[in-house]
Amino acid sequence: MTEGSQQRSRFDRDVDGILLLDKRVGVTSNRALQEARTLYRAKRGGHTGSLDPLATGLLPLCFGEATKFAGHLLDSDKRYEVVAALGAATDTGDREGEVIATAPVPALDATTLDAALARFLGEIEQVPPMYSALKRDGVPLYKLARRGEQVERAARRVTIRALERVAMDRGALTLKVHCSKGTYVRTLVEDLGQALGTRAHVAELRRTAVGPFGPAGLVTAAQLASLAGDLVALDALLLPMDAGLGDHPEVRLGPDAANFFRHGQAVQSAVGAEGTVRVYGPAGFLGLAHRHRHGGIEPRRLVASPRKAPPPA
Repeated sequence: MTEGSQQRSRFDRDVDGILLLDKRVGVTSNRALQEARTLYRAKRGGHTGSLDPLATGLLPLCFGEATKFAGHLLDSDKRYEVVAALGAATDTGDREGEVIATAPVPALDATTLDAALARFLGEIEQVPPMYSALKRDGVPLYKLARRGEQVERAARRVTIRALERVAMDRGALTLKVHCSKGTYVRTLVEDLGQALGTRAHVAELRRTAVGPFGPAGLVTAAQLASLAGDLVALDALLLPMDAGLGDHPEVRLGPDAANFFRHGQAVQSAVGAEGTVRVYGPAGFLGLAHRHRHGGIEPRRLVASPRKAPPPA
């Protein structure tokens, strides 16, 4: 059997749904995905935004038709708990890097720290770190960084919605962060360290929320491994593919309209606010559409076949 046929036989199931994986420390997001995908034997799978190997916590994995809606989670806000080590900066921005600068840690009190944290609330500009997956001429920046290369990176606007002090001592700060997509917590910690008159890097990082998903229902790799071979039990851990789309209004279609919609045709629905809507037919979830002010809805992202719908509100 060739390597290609072995891989095809390993990933031979049409699995649709979302797994809320609690990523363990020390593995890449892609490795965590492939481990889970292998257990599920899923033909298709993807994750919704990388976590550094150092980081733990919520990594939503999308299988099958759910991958069509992964972008919605990629664009969602994220929440983190981070421990910032003060007094030293590293080349990677976290504890896995080499120390490149040190500075004394000034005496800090709650008033001083809260004032510094407040400076980062709202829209801010961040320069992405060299140790990131952003690409320059098709090459990830982290690969250039490992070769000792530095390139100019344009600042990006991100939004820090909340930045809360949890604990502090002379050597470390524990913070909660609520931020928009594209925020680099490592960069935020480095910038905060400089604002406090010292240097800083990430010692620990845990993602606690992605969009509508929080810490409830997280599944560890060990839990998945304990169910190896029990596909019924593994499938029971999956959320429906529309579980992360609840911020969009729901539209329900009758049999005829649902059939036209499934085949990519615009149909008429009840008049409602213009924008993205979730669409359901008698057989279940059909996909996302754009609703116009006059009530017409145009398909935007369709599932291959109807999926079970939630009960009417």
